[in-house]
Amino acid sequence: MTVHSRFRWAWLLLAYLSLGLGFIGIFLPGLPTVPFILLAAFAAARGSEKLHRWLLAHRRFGPMIRDWQAHGAVSRRSKWLATLMMSLCAVIMFLTAPRWWMAATGTSIMLVVGTWLWFRPEPPAAG
Repeated sequence: MTVHSRFRWAWLLLAYLSLGLGFIGIFLPGLPTVPFILLAAFAAARGSEKLHRWLLAHRRFGPMIRDWQAHGAVSRRSKWLATLMMSLCAVIMFLTAPRWWMAATGTSIMLVVGTWLWFRPEPPAAG
């Protein structure tokens, strides 16, 4: 796939920015990793064939990206990990937010995202 676009630079910038945020999300609770990696793959497909191929071949990110692209699927392990992290973040918000409604707003958003996530299909069994 040859990328010929006057916005190629914007796709490339979005891909690298998303990849950076996804990487930070590995270490920073509350910042999601998976959505940023998927966004990076989406943008890379439009901005950089080389980066897109690297993401698809990546040992950790590749299977997740391929499952999403092929089936819109999220692994059960990823669903549980996301749910655990969102729950932990909700507890932290309720313990530290200056107003209860601030924590309730963030928790409500995470509840909607978690519900959507659990309704996503799981990847087909390999083999």
